[in-house]
Amino acid sequence: MLFGGADAITDWQAVENVAEEPERRFEIAPGALFAALRAERAGGPEIVGYWHSHPSGDATPSITDAAMAQPDGKLWLIVAREDATLWRAEDPAPLHGRFRRVELSLG
Repeated sequence: MLFGGADAITDWQAVENVAEEPERRFEIAPGALFAALRAERAGGPEIVGYWHSHPSGDATPSITDAAMAQPDGKLWLIVAREDATLWRAEDPAPLHGRFRRVELSLG
């Protein structure tokens, strides 16, 4: 998960991938997600998005990613090999009807 505010990602947390085929799909462990949501509601860090890898693909969201993403404005950081891209889940959006590319700035 990614944490931060309107202008920046300030922290991240790795969580277990509980998908039936973790080498092909990802699903955030529900307990970890619910714990982060409870902490956010209690004044903890804001969840601004999610990240996952495409180890054998590219850093573009897949059709499966689009089907799983809620159009809630959350960020999706995708890492593939030595590349990383950032996307916002919206409806409608240019990529697969669900994702709009966001400039990724490190610094």
